Amino acid sequence: MNVLLIGGGGREHALAWALSASPLLTALHCAPGNPGIAEFATLAGFDVADHQAVIAYCRQNQITFVVVGPEAPLVAGLADDLSAAGIKVFGPSKAAAQLEGSKGFTKDLCREFNIPTAAYERFTEAGAAKDYVRRMGAPIVIKADGLAAGKGVVVAMTLDEALSAVDMMFDGGLGAAGASVVVEEFMIGEEASFFALCDGDHALALATAQDHKRVGDGDTGPNTGGMGAYSPAPVMTEAMVARTMAEIIRPTLEAMKAKGHPFKGVLFAGLMITAEGPKLIEYNCRFGDPECQVLMMRLKDDLLTLLLGSADRQLATMSARWYDDAALTVVMAANGYPGTPEKGTVIRGIDRARALDGVEVFHAGTAEKDGAIVASGGRVLAVTATGATVTEAQRKAYAAVDLIDWPGGFCRRDIGWQAVAREQAR
Repeated sequence: MNVLLIGGGGREHALAWALSASPLLTALHCAPGNPGIAEFATLAGFDVADHQAVIAYCRQNQITFVVVGPEAPLVAGLADDLSAAGIKVFGPSKAAAQLEGSKGFTKDLCREFNIPTAAYERFTEAGAAKDYVRRMGAPIVIKADGLAAGKGVVVAMTLDEALSAVDMMFDGGLGAAGASVVVEEFMIGEEASFFALCDGDHALALATAQDHKRVGDGDTGPNTGGMGAYSPAPVMTEAMVARTMAEIIRPTLEAMKAKGHPFKGVLFAGLMITAEGPKLIEYNCRFGDPECQVLMMRLKDDLLTLLLGSADRQLATMSARWYDDAALTVVMAANGYPGTPEKGTVIRGIDRARALDGVEVFHAGTAEKDGAIVASGGRVLAVTATGATVTEAQRKAYAAVDLIDWPGGFCRRDIGWQAVAREQAR
């Protein structure tokens, strides 16, 4: 089977790494890809936003299955256009991708179908939003309705911070994504990432993870796309997974089917585990980044078979197995991130890091220039390791980080701290 993978970040490198091991795979192609993905796939240079170019490439290269990694092509309807052209695709339709493409859509769906989430209101102008913020007080959460590359959420601990976030969004700080804003209650609990493969009718629970959104150690500084993650998330016990499937995932599938938008693909639920149980923070319609990196390191079964099961509506008869080992990934970001990152700085020592047992280094924002690997984005590498415990995986990941020579980058030094503290307290 010839497969085309859409995307070029750390998530896609992890997917390419896992897909390349499938006995079903004949050839893997990727657009646009990155230098790390090039080890496993033929890189294509067409613009993935040009859906007709994607279809033409598939026909020219006998591609029979397309795996869409990022959210933007899904929200733009790439899966619909591929399906209409008779090409099998992993990923939801444009209508179903609204679960990520519009936070307001998802909140309204939760309200209509009694799916547990934070109390909220939606606004299309700053004055009313600010009045609501003043009435509710801080802490409070301000969210841009549309896609904002992981930067559309402000957890405001003070009233001034909340009012500034409202102004920033309505003044165009996040472009069209902030034309509509959701203001919701601040939930107290522990966050977790939960993943389920869906085929429109059935959901197959995958592994759990925990992300680290803030840029600085001790969960300080602004939110980012994610500075590291580990799997499994200890807070997601078997009982909590069962509740999440029963109270959040399955009702969402039923709701989307009732709306005429059956969801096929991976449903990534950002959860808050509260005193009352799991509540939905938000949905993503693709694998997380950097959560995908730790999931792929722990997946025991064939990824391509599972993705085909979603596309072919066969998940009712399928299961997914996971290695018992924990996995932890540390994101190395370019200086300046999450503001304006420094690009073009040379990175050395990646091969030395990869040579360590149980370590993979996934490229996220890299390019090749004059035979060297250089930074080309904000989040640049995801240094990932496995271990019998999160503590061991953390030690191995940071040992690998320390072998990478990159003065132009930085990372958090406390990824996995909550799980490590739990392990040390036993």
